Amino acid sequence: MSTAADALLAIDAAAEADRIAGWIRAGVHALGRRGIVLGISGGIDSAVCLALCVHAVGTDRVVPLVLPERDSDPASRRLAEELAARHGVTPVVEDITEALCALGCYRRRDAAIARVFPWYDPGAGHRAKIALPPDLLDAGTLSVYSLIVVTPDGQEHITRVPPDALAQIVASTNLKQRTRAAMLYHHAELRRFAVIGAINRSEQDLGFFVKHADNGVDLKPIAHLYKTQVYQMARHLGVPSEIIDRTPTSDTYSAPVSQQAFFFRVPFGVLDPLLAAQHHRESTAHIAESLRLETEQARRLQDDTSRKVRTARYVQTPAMQLPSPERPAGMSDG
Repeated sequence: MSTAADALLAIDAAAEADRIAGWIRAGVHALGRRGIVLGISGGIDSAVCLALCVHAVGTDRVVPLVLPERDSDPASRRLAEELAARHGVTPVVEDITEALCALGCYRRRDAAIARVFPWYDPGAGHRAKIALPPDLLDAGTLSVYSLIVVTPDGQEHITRVPPDALAQIVASTNLKQRTRAAMLYHHAELRRFAVIGAINRSEQDLGFFVKHADNGVDLKPIAHLYKTQVYQMARHLGVPSEIIDRTPTSDTYSAPVSQQAFFFRVPFGVLDPLLAAQHHRESTAHIAESLRLETEQARRLQDDTSRKVRTARYVQTPAMQLPSPERPAGMSDG
């Protein structure tokens, strides 16, 4: 990250941690809740949120949930449980595999994959993921998803995924996030607690979340922080280095895929200052200079993020409601 970009995103992490903790406390009180429920995954965003929640209301009023399923990386559960122990809170572990089987999550997803690769068989050890072209800074490739199946010997079979199969894979996989949201609210309602979400600004602005799932929470304490700012908070809050150094992933597909490969296409050290510069309406030339990029590279990045912003409008839009008709002039209640 360049000096100019670094300065643009620098925060006073100590002061911001106190400000967020105070906001969480006030929010829980305003909602009439007695504490906090949040999901923890071994990732940096939920790790920061857990630390902030404990800072805000104390260990006795924070219940972290670990919500693995059969495609989850075992390291995610281990790191989440170690993190909870570090903060002196006891996690509740709810394996959601059975629920997802009942909803047909795996069956529906695997049927779509098998339409593209008829020999695909998860029972034989085949794993799968979807990803975008990784070389946005090097070439003007379109944001078109490929389906990648990994065989037990490590060979990758890659092809562009047809739109109907892609829609079924994504819709089926999104059942995971929505099931987790349902479980979070189940535990919150048992205790009259509020639900905390771990979405950050990089994700929120570009729509990297599942509607009525990741974003369907009571409080979003880090939604104003870009991912690189979350890392600053993590270092201040003492998040373990194993979590800080871990490659960000949604941990959703049976084959590992990073958030960069799945959605963002560039490192956060490039993406976040670009988003911040666009927010301040800086010119393409200035963005290119501050990020030490060629003008054409900066333009490609801007075009890609602009498409994501347009697509994000649907997931960002809350339920729409028709307003009540206005009362004709002169009509009284009597």
